[in-house]
Amino acid sequence: MILIPAVDILGGKPVRLLRGEYDRVTQYGESPLDAALRWKAAGARWLHVVDLDAARTGDGEAVNGESVRSLVQESGLWVQVGGGLRTDADVERVLGWGAERAVIGTAAVEDPEFLRRLCKRYPGRIVVALDSRGGEVTMRGWMERSGRNVHEVARQVEDAGASRILFTVIEVDGGLGGPDIAAIEELLSVVDVPIIASGGVGTVEHLESLERTGVESVIVGRALYEGTVPADVVAQYASGAR
Repeated sequence: MILIPAVDILGGKPVRLLRGEYDRVTQYGESPLDAALRWKAAGARWLHVVDLDAARTGDGEAVNGESVRSLVQESGLWVQVGGGLRTDADVERVLGWGAERAVIGTAAVEDPEFLRRLCKRYPGRIVVALDSRGGEVTMRGWMERSGRNVHEVARQVEDAGASRILFTVIEVDGGLGGPDIAAIEELLSVVDVPIIASGGVGTVEHLESLERTGVESVIVGRALYEGTVPADVVAQYASGAR
């Protein structure tokens, strides 16, 4: 299992949200690139970057475009980028910057043919984010309900050719109380595509529990920034190729 540190960007700053709520923000420093370099120094090889402003608005350049571009090009890490990628041009832009993967959320749910087209054009580089609240997929930065079950959408995106599913249980995200292992195991039982787990990790024991499920990777944010998962653990879970 690969540990992927998270850098979420809001208003040009590295932050974390609690359970996806934009009015419950904690800022960690001033520079997203500095945050990325911190995890690189700890041994990370991958980084997960989310433009939170774009996730709400769908505009990937208005606020944080330059921050994301510089992080991708200057960090020296393999980077997957998400947040507001809803058009061909959005995906082409971030992959053109040098990102290894583009993470699609809302558009993948609303337009399966768009997703299928992207997966054919960029094989192995399209990740679909399925963000679950009560088993229902949410959209637009977790602000809207889709009315669709996670498992139903997961089968759809697997059929479309997504290289991976990034699965977040919103109820536990940012809370440090542990991932929703049952929900993760249920998802693993209905699709064969590799799963990247996100949400709830607060201790090394949580990482060990996730590793036993068979997920390919885990994204960790607040627990690293606040030290409840020690930075030296990053190198222990850093193996893995593109």
